[in-house]
Amino acid sequence: MTARTSIRTLLATGRTPIALGRVEEVIALVRATPRRMGQLVECLWSDDAGTANRAADAVEKLTRDDSPLSVRVLEKWKAELIELMAEARFNKLKWNLALILPRMKLSRAECRAVAQILETQYLVDSSSIVKTFALHSLADLTWQNSEMCDDVVEILHIHGRSGTAAMRARSRILLKEIERPAKRLPMPGMVSRAKDRITDLKKSH
Repeated sequence: MTARTSIRTLLATGRTPIALGRVEEVIALVRATPRRMGQLVECLWSDDAGTANRAADAVEKLTRDDSPLSVRVLEKWKAELIELMAEARFNKLKWNLALILPRMKLSRAECRAVAQILETQYLVDSSSIVKTFALHSLADLTWQNSEMCDDVVEILHIHGRSGTAAMRARSRILLKEIERPAKRLPMPGMVSRAKDRITDLKKSH
């Protein structure tokens, strides 16, 4: 892989639209040359499902593992990413955006905008994993907008009783974190603590 390798070309490689393909190579390339993050983000809007899905997977992993730098670089696309979240057609793109957006610095109005998309679109999606990560995203948003806590707790209780098996299990975990505020960690700590859970949930789907 050379410095001139096209990120879009790498992301287009995969046996199926949800296969990881060469995502790890893309991540290594962006870590080595952070200015190429823009090329990666542009691929989120690809009409090719595989390219968009793998771009989302790469951005999610970069913002999870290298959150301070990668999230700051991503900030300039915040408004566009919120719009994309509402328009996304591919399930893997959806669930990764649900994880990515709350890691960015959002205003209260932006938190509410993201929450509305999650509640009106993602929680009624046909995909169980999209719905499950929507719950995770709503819980993450409460770290930036505490006014949402009561509504999110109610949603988690509802889906903790009537959701899919994955939604019920995730709701129980998230409720423990939200309802014990004295033990809540700062946002970076929460991302780090959730890292293994996110990996395990993705592998299960």
